[in-house]
Amino acid sequence: MHSEFELIARYFTPDIPGPEAGVTLGVGDDCTLLAPTPGRRLAVSVDTSVAGVHFPEDAPAEAVGHRALAVSLSDLAAMGARSRWCLMALTLAEADDAWLAAFSRGFRELCDVTGTALVGGDVTRGATTIGVTVMGEVDPGMALTRGGARDGDLIAVTGALGGGAGGLALWQRGERDPAHPLLARYLRPWPRLVAGEALLGLASAAIDISDGLLADLGHVLECSGVGAELDPDALPLAEGLVEALGDEPARRAALGGGDDYELLLTLPAECLDLARRRLAALDLPLTVIGRITGSRGIAGVEEGAEGGWQHFRARPGKGRAP
Repeated sequence: MHSEFELIARYFTPDIPGPEAGVTLGVGDDCTLLAPTPGRRLAVSVDTSVAGVHFPEDAPAEAVGHRALAVSLSDLAAMGARSRWCLMALTLAEADDAWLAAFSRGFRELCDVTGTALVGGDVTRGATTIGVTVMGEVDPGMALTRGGARDGDLIAVTGALGGGAGGLALWQRGERDPAHPLLARYLRPWPRLVAGEALLGLASAAIDISDGLLADLGHVLECSGVGAELDPDALPLAEGLVEALGDEPARRAALGGGDDYELLLTLPAECLDLARRRLAALDLPLTVIGRITGSRGIAGVEEGAEGGWQHFRARPGKGRAP
């Protein structure tokens, strides 16, 4: 039986980051001490992933580790922040060495790719739950927020939509091939950190699509005090989505399905070409799907269209994981 300190030392104590990483005291003390870049603002977000709610209980451990960090980093991406550090609180029913080795590998590999230093956390016993706090930096006055959309702005999305919902549907049908493009989108989403930085100074508002396009667009509209007109035919659908679900279910997944972690943004029409050029350099498409209007609400979609995931208002049987 491992103690929590042994688990932390074995799986979650990386090579000690030095002052160049802004870490003056890392894992192993009561707190970590960090040194943000002078003159920059600190962006902080936290997400909790619960087995059986946010990911299947039998999902591959390496994918669970990747996913737990990715969904938190996606919030930094939506603000155009550069990731620096993270904390993780891990609750497990039991300490399984094989599971922990794979989980920590998935988590730490994404840390390495995104330049995110794991600087502390906690391990305890209970129902499998992963809480991840991420910290990033952005120049003062440059952070993208939900409140900047203006009448006449275009509405655009990065990448493709519906992959998260499509992957979940396939998992529930018994598909387990990790190479399937929809399963990959669901189990190993990619936070659009570099894209978020590339959109600084161009986008007027942004949010990551975690709860579904309609729900997350609704947050932008509410914060900005505007409305929207969407063109559902313009939605870029994830690879294999129509083949897996059919045409209409695929479009519903793109509108209301969660777990895409693409960026939804608004921007003035005159900024579109430059934004597309910047993202093309990242091999990432930017698709216009509508425009901001002065009238409240969302036009162009059927009344009662699926509005996305909500934990405490979900219908029986609805959830992100089976």
